[in-house]
Amino acid sequence: MINHVHGKRVPFDLTEYEERVRSGSCFICDLVAGAPGSEHEVLLDDGAHIAFLGRYPTMYGHVLVAPKPHLEHVVRDFEQDGYLRLQAVVHRVARAVEAVVPSERTYLLSLGSQQGNAHVHWHISPLPPGTPYESQQFHALMAENGVIPWSPAQAAELAAQLRAELGS
Repeated sequence: MINHVHGKRVPFDLTEYEERVRSGSCFICDLVAGAPGSEHEVLLDDGAHIAFLGRYPTMYGHVLVAPKPHLEHVVRDFEQDGYLRLQAVVHRVARAVEAVVPSERTYLLSLGSQQGNAHVHWHISPLPPGTPYESQQFHALMAENGVIPWSPAQAAELAAQLRAELGS
């Protein structure tokens, strides 16, 4: 049984993180290429898209979904068909997250910046049931408010459950 880590957060070194993502290579392209040090718990790889557990989750069950090619603009870089295919994957993965992780709401959003983490990616973040209103929405998503401490074993266990739900 997974030890749910709802409500427990540890400080996150945002300054170090910003420096790394601004000066480093694209972490999604590195993951797709299998570069050393880029390992994540991959949940789905359909050849065109990849879904994986977030390395610095602010909520238990945080998943990222991205197109495998390096695209940077969530609107301009997609034809409608490609965008809709990506959204179908986001929906499928979000349904799997909701089936595995108790949540009262699921946040879906595309974040990133041309200054770092430019590769288009969608965040799927399940809000734990009973989260006080003042701790929801942006507050729940902000790493400045800490990240969930979890072990590689906990991540692997959740990933296995999500893969089973996805049938992958």
